[in-house]
Order: sequence, then structure tokens, then C-alpha cells
Amino acid sequence: MTAYDVIVLAGGAAKRLGGADKPGVRVGGRALLDRVLAACDGAARTVVVGDRRATSRPVVWTREVPQGGGPLAALDAGLRLTSADHVLVLSADLPFLGPGTVDALLAAAAQPGREGALCTDPDGRDQPLVAAYRAEPLRRELALIATEHGNLAGLPLRLLTAELDLVRVDAGPDAAFDCDTWDDIAAARARIREHGAVLDEWITSVKNELGIDLDVDTGVLLDLARDAAHGVARPAAPLTTFLVGYAAAKASAGAGPDEAAAAVAEASRKATALALRWEAEAAESVKSAESAGQGGDAAGGPAGGAKPDTSREGTGTP
Repeated sequence: MTAYDVIVLAGGAAKRLGGADKPGVRVGGRALLDRVLAACDGAARTVVVGDRRATSRPVVWTREVPQGGGPLAALDAGLRLTSADHVLVLSADLPFLGPGTVDALLAAAAQPGREGALCTDPDGRDQPLVAAYRAEPLRRELALIATEHGNLAGLPLRLLTAELDLVRVDAGPDAAFDCDTWDDIAAARARIREHGAVLDEWITSVKNELGIDLDVDTGVLLDLARDAAHGVARPAAPLTTFLVGYAAAKASAGAGPDEAAAAVAEASRKATALALRWEAEAAESVKSAESAGQGGDAAGGPAGGAKPDTSREGTGTP
């Protein structure tokens, strides 16, 4: 993979959000800024241009001069703190940005003779804040623009992108989706809760909240929960998965994420096998009871060896 630094622009006024702290707005239980940081955790250095705040991983903070000077001024401030040959440039309001888009941008920007790559949205519009650039031409063009205009404050990004040889990357409808209004925030929150995404989003949020860096096969855990609920009892599902996690933690104490994931898989395998044995025993018991009910016992008494009702014997009741 191409080595890179990342600059996240997080210092806008958010006027269409009524001046709210947009990078801190939560979507799917995570701040927008943290969601962006998660997509580019392979960066050698992460520079965030904006006010300091708690983040999910360490970053370097800076501010544009003057504050509120716009995206070119913010980009210039962030670029001064990077050293990699390639720089990923992102806004802090991209709830659906993923590592796949980051990889695609870096690969496109690394093409011979190209000076960067940026995403286009479904309408074909360029998204210069979902982009990867070669650092040298980026510095060159920013310096030329500053010389021509006296400074970078208040200038639009198109002055920069118009001068660079860029590859356009179609990353689908979600990667460039940004949250400028409360309607955008509502749409993002609703989309996360759609059936196809809600489990992955929830698991990611839980791991982030608990400080867990562990990739496990959620399908295995869901199958285990299903087998425990079906073969034992419904409350067995959450209790069993908890015990699997506890056992895996003990088995992999002091080990790395790969060993921990393997321990989860092994504990899940054992617990699943046990649940299936319980289910098989229950099925055998039902089958035996049904057979006894059809044939009766050897003495011709009631099925299953039940004793006759003698509670009324000797009472004279017919």
C-alpha cells in the first residue's frame, strides 16, 4: 500500500447546522470525526485542522490562519505538518467513508504522471475533500495561489484542483456523502439502521466504545447464538456468547489481535458443538416419548409407564 499522511478539515462554521459542533455530531453512536479517522487509520501521521477534542485515536492538531479562513487555508496549515509523498485530504463529515475508498484513491493517485485522485459523487461532481494528492504538486500549487492572490483565506478549492492532473474515482453513492444539514444527519442515521448495515455498524460502535481492536467472524457468533437459543433456551444465546468472549479472553491473555480472534473462533466452535448436542438429546427424548405414546408399555398400561388414576377408587363414584 502507498504510504501516506492524512489531513482532516474539521474547522468549518457549520452554518447550515446552526453553528453546531459538526465533527462531534454522532451518527450510529460515533462522532463524525471519529468515523472518518477510522477509515484512514493506516496513515503515518494524521493532522486534524480544527479545535482540539477527544478522538478515537491520536492525532496532531493545528488551525488555519486566520481561523475561519476556508478550506485552502486549512489545507495549507495541515500540509505544513506532513512529510509523506502522498496526502489524503478529507472533510470531517463523511459518515460512510471506508478503507476501500481510501485504498482506491491512494492507488489512483500513485499512477505515473498523475498528481492526485478525487472522488466524484453520483451526479458527477468533484469532491476535492475526498481525495489523495501527491504532496509536492500540492505544495507548489498552494504557493502559487497564495502568491497570485496575496493569501489563501476565503478562496475556493477549485482554484487548486483546476491546476492539478487528477484521476476521478467513482466510489459509489455513499463514500462522498457529507453532512451539511440536519436533514443529511437524519438521512445518515436512518441509513445506518437499515437491515443490511445495522449489525456491522453496531459491532463497530461497540468495539470503539469498549476500546477493542479485534476482528471476529460475526457470522460464527450469530450462528452460535441461534444454535444456543434453538437447542437450549432463548436466554442461552446472550449468556453463551458472553461466556465465549470470557473464555477467549482468558485463552489469549497477553496475545495479539490475531490470536484473540482465533481464540474466539475456537471457543465458539466448542460452544456450538455443545449446543448441537443438547439439541440432539432433546430431539431423541421427544422421539422416544412419541414412540412410547403410540405403542404403550409392555404391560398394556398407559403410555410412558404412567400410573392409572386411582384417586377415586373406593369412593363409589362410577
